[in-house]
Amino acid sequence: MKLTSLLAAATAASALFAGAAAAEQVKIGIAAEPYPPFAAPDSSGNWSGWEVEIIDAVCAAAELDCVITPVAWDGIIPSLTGQQIDAIMASMSITEERMKTIDFTDPYYNTPAVIVADKSMDIEPTPESLAGKILGIQASTTHQAYAQAHFGDAELKVYQTQDEANQDLVAGRIDATQADSIAMADFVNSDTGGCCEIKGAVADDPAILGRGVGAGVRKGDDDLREALNKGIAAILADGTHEKITAKYFTTSIY
Repeated sequence: MKLTSLLAAATAASALFAGAAAAEQVKIGIAAEPYPPFAAPDSSGNWSGWEVEIIDAVCAAAELDCVITPVAWDGIIPSLTGQQIDAIMASMSITEERMKTIDFTDPYYNTPAVIVADKSMDIEPTPESLAGKILGIQASTTHQAYAQAHFGDAELKVYQTQDEANQDLVAGRIDATQADSIAMADFVNSDTGGCCEIKGAVADDPAILGRGVGAGVRKGDDDLREALNKGIAAILADGTHEKITAKYFTTSIY
């Protein structure tokens, strides 16, 4: 075969490979359990919510072919490092502890952690007020780490999902729960959570609570991290982030 033919064949093969790579789906891991208003499935298993729309918008802006892949929360980082998924976009706070294992994009939202309890309970989001109380927290979250560090005099009850903690709060089996302010605002404004109210935000601790929520990627996957950063920056700049947020919240969460 002539050299020119070899070069032409190599160029065609390279183009074919590049096209195949570009067409590869990026598996975006979300928590398998409902977490309204960020993500929840319908009866057919189709997911919707603020974070689902943000994922779609970020991927579109970054020109990535993304597919949402539900994973149990307590196994979501192992699923990433084990290559079952390519990124995590599941309201995961950017913390120093997690950054020992995975990398993060720039933040795409940031909200405080709050304490929620029955309206009749005289509870404040302080160690003194929660001493002796039963505090429900979700496993493998910044809220669990925070409660263990700051609310050592409370009895901590750990749940696999926040929904389970909310159910026990309504049933009176726990005195309070700590979780994200936006998710809990949705809960207390629902028929189920009408018994309860947000008692206030916990004191900030950036080392535990992190510096906002970002997309998690495997260590060294810089191309995907930068592509997602490009998408996040684009939807913040062109108003898409604000437009999606306005559908779910009355104030900015960035």
